Amino acid sequence: MKFLDLAKVYIRSGGGGAGCVSFRREKFIEYGGPDGGDGGNGGDVWAEAVEGLNTLIDFRYQQHFFAKSGQHGMGSQMTGKSGEDITLKVPVGTEILDEDEETVIADLTEPGQRVLLARGGNGGWGNLHFKTSTNRSPRNANPGQPGVERTIWLRLKLIADAGLVGLPNAGKSTFLAAVSNARPKIADYPFTTLHPNLGVVGIDGHEFVMADIPGLIEGASEGRGLGDQFLGHVERSRVLLHLVDGTSEDVAVDARTILTELEAYSPILMDKPRVTALNKIDALDDETIAERKAALEAEIGGPVFLMSGVAKLGVTEVLRALWTQIEPSRRATKDEPEAPWQP
Repeated sequence: MKFLDLAKVYIRSGGGGAGCVSFRREKFIEYGGPDGGDGGNGGDVWAEAVEGLNTLIDFRYQQHFFAKSGQHGMGSQMTGKSGEDITLKVPVGTEILDEDEETVIADLTEPGQRVLLARGGNGGWGNLHFKTSTNRSPRNANPGQPGVERTIWLRLKLIADAGLVGLPNAGKSTFLAAVSNARPKIADYPFTTLHPNLGVVGIDGHEFVMADIPGLIEGASEGRGLGDQFLGHVERSRVLLHLVDGTSEDVAVDARTILTELEAYSPILMDKPRVTALNKIDALDDETIAERKAALEAEIGGPVFLMSGVAKLGVTEVLRALWTQIEPSRRATKDEPEAPWQP
């Protein structure tokens, strides 16, 4: 299935049906009078987060969603049928934006969460509603209210516990393949990964979800390479794993490049807990490893793990460090009191 994380959608709710002007006319019935029914309400347009979806590809082939309008009212006080609602099924983690691509209408982060995008128009009143003591035979009725038409954007942000960031060919896909059942494409050229990948990682009896995104390069925030369009997929992560290629000539510059791009994208990413690992140590001697680890620690101002995704050296220590950051936030989420019930 092709991965798609941004889609433009056109929606329109149904218009309300018009009220009816009608009078009761039956043989042998002495008193008649108005009996025009009301028009039916137009259908609403909803969005609902559902499980089992991880892409917006369905909205590539259908961009227009129009709810049905309500039927007009009829004589004998018969109300028109209301139009049927339309529900857009979207993956969990989908943001719904207004046409300007900045105003957030809703953020659907839980399965079953629903939001009303466009309310259908009310049906018009029939002439029966206008009958008064002084106007016994009204000949007017209301038209139905028109539906709401708008353009929205759907933007998917994958929900993962840990997010992988690093330069192209830092070994992110190799690491994900080594610790999970995910099978991302792996090759010895930059930008092998063209779309995010998810994998379920197990460590010491615990499981968490890890997301791998395409590599960043200097100037990604300005659109270079694949740009920073995929950083939104690690924005929801509880912790970031920053992989640095140990075979690079200057690991400190590589690390600073990634941190600069994260800061340019969003302060939220910079404030997240971060685990830094020097990867591909199986291709280095001990002296080079010590030298580059020291340079990297001096650059980021924190500890650095040593690992190799291919040889699976130090992988367990890195996973335990990630779980140490994930577990408290999971416990805090679980212990949050439920919102009080409201009618």
